[in-house]
Amino acid sequence: MLAYLARRLLQSVAVTFVVLSLVFVAGRILGDPVRLVVGIEASEERVQKVREQLNLNQPLGQQYANFIGDALSLQFGTSFWQKVPALPRVLERIPATLTLTAAALALALPLGITLGALSALRPWSRIDRVTNVISLGGVSIVEFWLALMLILIFPVRLGWFKTSGYGGIEYFVLPALTLCYKPLGRIAQITRSAMLDELAKPYVKAARARGLAERRVVFVHALKNAAVPVLTISGDELAALLNGAIIVETVFGWPGIGRLTIQALERRDLPMVEATVFVVAIFIIVTNLLVDMAYTWLNPRIRFSAAGDA
Repeated sequence: MLAYLARRLLQSVAVTFVVLSLVFVAGRILGDPVRLVVGIEASEERVQKVREQLNLNQPLGQQYANFIGDALSLQFGTSFWQKVPALPRVLERIPATLTLTAAALALALPLGITLGALSALRPWSRIDRVTNVISLGGVSIVEFWLALMLILIFPVRLGWFKTSGYGGIEYFVLPALTLCYKPLGRIAQITRSAMLDELAKPYVKAARARGLAERRVVFVHALKNAAVPVLTISGDELAALLNGAIIVETVFGWPGIGRLTIQALERRDLPMVEATVFVVAIFIIVTNLLVDMAYTWLNPRIRFSAAGDA
């Protein structure tokens, strides 16, 4: 286990290094950030002065070496846009994003598992058809369209909830519902497929033959054995929620990392973009690592080797 953790940590460092390198290169080759800072009408003398202040007048290799050194010390510089250290400002936005993603997953996970399990228990029934419609809608729908439709129906037509901002439950419901629909659909699909496989296995027939209650057979024995693929997709969906949060936070004016990323991209604020990418990458890496560790809790037969085999 320790060897496996060490190998995964090394892989995580390598992935983070590659992601930051790509952000660095993209930020330098897609345009001149100095012109955005000073404006297109600024004199060449002003441009050169700001370029020196931001250390963007150095050779690209030297800029990259400085960037990697600063990243290792968790220093991403001062935001061009907000004139404050970039990483602390990003960290301030984490609670809002984590609250929204946690609420979305808290809705999607139990609903998706329940619908998937009931569908597997009664295949081709009415509940199965309803679940298929819900799950297909979830995996197919475009999040910004769903957000706009919810705004049109609830705040505009019915006067319920708020369209933007951050605060009480009236600000919270619509973005959480928008964000949870897609993972709900995927979790329901995977749960149904995994449960159908488990319910067809001999140990389920043996449990029923011993007179165990159907609820216990389905929701304790079969569901626990079907939980590994469900856990895998749940971890993937938790990571994907950050991508969805960029759109949802922008539509609803939610002050999280997603909205901050869009604002930083619009202003070509390189330090802020680099800091947000770093934080999101760390979050995804930690999520995947926790999912891997949870496998051994769900199925004690799973063991990790130094070579990464389970």
